[in-house]
Amino acid sequence: MCRLYAMHANEPTRVECGLVKAQNALMAQSQGDMEGMMHGHGWGVADYPDGVPVIEKQVWAAYHGEHFAKAAARVYGRTAVAHVRRATVGATSVENTHPFHYGRWIFAHNGTIPNFEQIRFRLLDSMDPLHRSGIHGQTDSEHVFRYLLSLFLRHPEKGLLDTVRDALSQISAWCAEIDPSRPPGLNIVLTDGPHLVGARLNRSLFHLRRDHLHICTVCGETHVKHKHNTDYRSVECSRKAIMSPLSNSEVSLSSHTVARTSGHGMGDDERARFEPR
Repeated sequence: MCRLYAMHANEPTRVECGLVKAQNALMAQSQGDMEGMMHGHGWGVADYPDGVPVIEKQVWAAYHGEHFAKAAARVYGRTAVAHVRRATVGATSVENTHPFHYGRWIFAHNGTIPNFEQIRFRLLDSMDPLHRSGIHGQTDSEHVFRYLLSLFLRHPEKGLLDTVRDALSQISAWCAEIDPSRPPGLNIVLTDGPHLVGARLNRSLFHLRRDHLHICTVCGETHVKHKHNTDYRSVECSRKAIMSPLSNSEVSLSSHTVARTSGHGMGDDERARFEPR
């Protein structure tokens, strides 16, 4: 299991409070989340300064030292992805640490694919040779990432949302064939910078959407150098609620969400395209 965070906005936005300073910030979750689980097998922070993806990753816990906090404080952009790892598939190494990237693409995953050694061969057989040869680690997450990119490479006209839908449905079907009693856990975020897609399958994924500037309850600031001729839009998603408490007025599902809603999280087997307008 792992914990992830993603932010997408139409203006450069700081994410330090959500990653470091909030009561249930990602750094705090690395030391121990509300379920008592530690996620100390590595961390990564990714964003797009000047439109180019930059990923910083380390194999130690986010709460050890100042490196994670400094990486989080650096981020001031329209898109950011962060992850703290609890290793279930693959050793503790930089190659197995999220977020993964290829070209402009950045990807992070929370959950586990059961019977991965058997599913792995099906994923590899379904990949484009370019992405099959590009796998550097052992995680189920990196294999899912490269499988997604392979599908999108073959049929870009389908769009990211349908590509993610088809990929997760296929992985679920493979898992059911091998052992119907062990469904996969797939929370993912996939972005190329201008677009971000999030999905949840058999896991909770909280989604906070804002259509106006707000004063952060942690630092007392807005996180944005706002352009007054622009309506601010942003969306954040995470495995666990970070900014607590979340008000009903602040939490909603994207209009692009597929299937039903459930409380403040996404409903079962849902995908949403997160595009602030």
